[in-house]
Amino acid sequence: HVQLVESGGGSVQAGGSLTLRCTYTKRLGCMAWFRQTPGKEREGVARIVSSGALTTYPDSQKGRIAISQDTAENILYLEMINLKPDDSAMYYCAAAPSWECSWRASEYKIWGQGTQVTVS
Repeated sequence: HVQLVESGGGSVQAGGSLTLRCTYTKRLGCMAWFRQTPGKEREGVARIVSSGALTTYPDSQKGRIAISQDTAENILYLEMINLKPDDSAMYYCAAAPSWECSWRASEYKIWGQGTQVTVS
């Protein structure tokens, strides 16, 4: 049974940075971060496959975020820099088998409870 618990969210001024953490009980082949604002679908912001062999970001996020994981401590990270008000959202950690790795939130069956990021 895989469980994901996010932490590290908070309020930050525009231009600032945050590092989100996702502690997991078991690592699956694909680990990802999504975000969601009220009334909108969940949007993928970063994913990592096979112990970091492949990391992928949407074009809109390249250069401002980095996903990584500590497999010894079972922690997935999302480092975000130069934050903008549009980055304000609930951020979720998600896991799936590597062959289901995509930007489609529906492919992920395991989710954390989310951590709120507010940029002002």
